Parts: sequence; structure tokens; C-alpha cells
Amino acid sequence: MQGLFAAAALIGKVLLARGDTVAVAESAAGGLISAALLSVPGASGYFRGGDVIYTAAARSAFGISSEDMHGMRSASEPYARLMAQTARLRLHATWGLAETGAAGPSGNRYGDQAGHVCVAVAGPVLKSRVIETGHGDRVVNMLAFAESALRLLAEALDVELPPNE
Repeated sequence: MQGLFAAAALIGKVLLARGDTVAVAESAAGGLISAALLSVPGASGYFRGGDVIYTAAARSAFGISSEDMHGMRSASEPYARLMAQTARLRLHATWGLAETGAAGPSGNRYGDQAGHVCVAVAGPVLKSRVIETGHGDRVVNMLAFAESALRLLAEALDVELPPNE
């Protein structure tokens, strides 16, 4: 868990120094991305807000309609990119950061195994990737998902984070 907070501290310093802001939309990480970013003193200078989009009702309230979802499914890179872009636009942030996956202990209804996650960042650059942890430990996966999202944001910011522990 220390790696998660250490990554957030480095990212927070960079965001503050640049005057950039971030908005978060997360799912299987359950708020850990936002918690890590908010653990940094001065977070109010860069953190615009975050939502945990865990259900269809939450997705709709967040502003993603069935029409927006046409041709895509949850726990996919296109959906992660849509979440990141929506968070960025809704909260007028420089960066949108999103995560969607299957924490475990079992997979999801789309056939993804536990440990499958898609992370995305939207802003001056748009990036996304799929990560597979290979196991079904829910808490360990949630932490890995959050750290993966922060690592992708760091990459977009051109910030080098220490290797995973």
C-alpha cells in the first residue's frame, strides 16, 4: 500500500507544480485511487473530484448513457477511455483518470478473469492499457488496479515512479 501512496505523492507534486488538475472515475478499485491522491498535502490544489462507478445506476448518474455505451462493454479499454474523458469534462480537469475491472474473487459476466483491469488517462494525451494480475485476491487486486492507474497517469505526465515493490 505504501507504493500506492508514494506514487500519489510524486504525482501530486508534479500536478501542483504544473497547475494541472485531475478527476477520477474508478470502479473495481473502489475509491483507492482518489484516496491515494487525496492523501497528499495540498491535494485541493489539483484534485477536482472522483466517483466510484460500480453499477449501471452510478454510470447513468455520472453522465454516461446507454447511447454512449453503444458497441462497448464495461471492463474494456474503450469504456475506460470514455470514463476518463467523461470525468475530465464533467469536472473541468486537465486530466481524467479511470479504472474498470474485475477485482475477484471470480471474474465478471463478460468472461474476464479476476485480476483483469483496464486503466485510462485522458488529457493532453490519451492512453489506456489492460493489466492482468493473474489471481483472484480481491484486496490485492484493488490495490494493484489503483497503482496501475496512477502509474499510467505518471507515464502521461512523463514522471518516473520507482518500480513496484
